[in-house]
Amino acid sequence: MEGKNSQLQQRKDDALPRGTGNLCQWYVDQAENATLRDVEGNSWIDFAGGIAVLNTGHRHPRIVKAIAEQLEKFTHTAFQVTPYESYVSLAERINSVVPIAGKAKTAFFSTGAEAVENAVKVARAATRRHGIITFGNAFHGRTFMTMAMTGKVAPYKRDFGPMPASVWHARYPNSVAGISIDDAMASLQDIFTQDIAPQDVAAIVLEPVQGEGGFHIAPAEFFVRLRQLADQHGILLIADEVQTGFGRTGKLFAMDHYTVKPDLITMAKSLAGGMPLSAVSGRAEIMDAPGPGGLGGTYAGNPLAIAAAHAVLDIIAEEQLCDRSVKLGAQLVEFLNEARRHCSAITDIRALGSMVAVEFAEAQTAQAIQQHAMARGLLLLTCGPQGNVIRFLYPLTIPDAQFSQALEILSHVLSAHQDS
Repeated sequence: MEGKNSQLQQRKDDALPRGTGNLCQWYVDQAENATLRDVEGNSWIDFAGGIAVLNTGHRHPRIVKAIAEQLEKFTHTAFQVTPYESYVSLAERINSVVPIAGKAKTAFFSTGAEAVENAVKVARAATRRHGIITFGNAFHGRTFMTMAMTGKVAPYKRDFGPMPASVWHARYPNSVAGISIDDAMASLQDIFTQDIAPQDVAAIVLEPVQGEGGFHIAPAEFFVRLRQLADQHGILLIADEVQTGFGRTGKLFAMDHYTVKPDLITMAKSLAGGMPLSAVSGRAEIMDAPGPGGLGGTYAGNPLAIAAAHAVLDIIAEEQLCDRSVKLGAQLVEFLNEARRHCSAITDIRALGSMVAVEFAEAQTAQAIQQHAMARGLLLLTCGPQGNVIRFLYPLTIPDAQFSQALEILSHVLSAHQDS
């Protein structure tokens, strides 16, 4: 008899457009913490985390309880029609911890792309300028503005025609690709010389650690020089922390690793433990630039997601997940460095806390390892411009024994690619 997964796959292919592609050919039925189970009863250790959404794991009891309690009150009013205290108090909590110089303010939205788009709106309103500079291999979202900002054509921009104007891409420091800090800064000057005058640029937007781009970490000196350049020309600096936030890098925000403070920060993914919620935080005078009604959205700051986010902040603090991120990341890096001694296919290892990636010489190697790991019960994701990087996005709440089990699986898989 045909299995449930294959039946569902046939139904999916018949009902959904091919653009909604899937990594897995199996369908999840249950999940808890770092474990996924499919409709046929098979299980996997989740090192994908819903693409960095589940730093607090699947169905953390505190989050489930918070959502259930909110369900007993109300599910939706639209904050800009009928506001509620939980939205205000969550903004207050984030304002108190976000790495912004001076007084901060926060507005909530639903998706990471929405947060980035609204950060652009705020920056343009505050500066009365139009230009936006982002970086090669960046990922900022799938809406038209964020596609334009994303530094990768396939699959994100391909097939969709002209992108919005007034967006330019500089080079992001990348030692593997031979792009130095000086190279990156020179590319910004090239944009000012060839494409747009600096006095017309509203903002420079970058990920402190590139996500889809391969987990490349912005050097501290690069941020210092960017801050100096931005201040020189009255340009705002925006940190896109949609993937890096909420403990993934060993700090609540990746920008906590740097002395430089951005003017605006975007966040989403693990902010609400699996519920759709995003935010823009920034310097109060900048955030106040749009007029009343200029920011919002029907579902922006949904009450259930807001309740979940309150629980996430409690969990990160009480379970010391930033410290655990550092511990687990160090353990994984030690494992990968040992594996590298026997596996010449590994060309680089990059890590900041538990934002860890291993790069291989060829994409087919990374993909083969990904498929082999899945067959043995470990779910992994690839990334990078060529798809030759495996990134690790396990829940920070994963039990020690299960984390060790995942490394055992990875060890068996990597052994197939060891040097003879």
